[in-house]
Amino acid sequence: MKVNSLLIKGLMIVGAIVFSGFTSKNNVDLSQYIVENDSFCYYVPNENEVIEAKKPVYFQLFLGKTYVGFKEALGFKESQGRYSVINEYGYMGKYQFGKSTLKMIGVNNTQSFLQDTKLQERAFSANVSRNKWILRRDIERFEGRYINGVKVTESGMLAAAHLAGAGNVKKFLRSGGALNFEDAFGTSIKYYLKKFSGYDTSFIVPNKKAKAI
Repeated sequence: MKVNSLLIKGLMIVGAIVFSGFTSKNNVDLSQYIVENDSFCYYVPNENEVIEAKKPVYFQLFLGKTYVGFKEALGFKESQGRYSVINEYGYMGKYQFGKSTLKMIGVNNTQSFLQDTKLQERAFSANVSRNKWILRRDIERFEGRYINGVKVTESGMLAAAHLAGAGNVKKFLRSGGALNFEDAFGTSIKYYLKKFSGYDTSFIVPNKKAKAI
């Protein structure tokens, strides 16, 4: 009984202290403080939004039909944009160059080529410039025409030349599409003409002696 009595007295003392705290003359008057309603507006995501937030976010830069769009689209088609890849036939880099083509544009060290991304980009630019010089008359003659249902454009021809060589593109165009070319994977000149049609490659200067180095 003595313990219960002490417990009750203790609770009464605590209650008195708490109560006195609310009735103390030292209480702060909060009536003059104004808080905007928006301060109390908190947004809590629901379960579905939390799940969506945990998903990876992918960003895609829209390059359109620019020259950068052209070379990036071609690089992705060739190697998914990977600079260090070598395919089963020995073609290498982002744009899948063969050794003979690299030698023509001044690249002899293929190991250094694979490790140098800037050199690979210069090699692509040099090769496009060289192919445009080889195809300059065919661009004037065939651009805007349709062959086998595909509209011929300068960018399409340059992409096809990257695939098959400018000489084979000439044969395709001048035969009306009868002499088609397919690489080891079955990719044809006609397919590249269509896939890479309409990009702006007009500013590329034709250069027979274009070099990457």
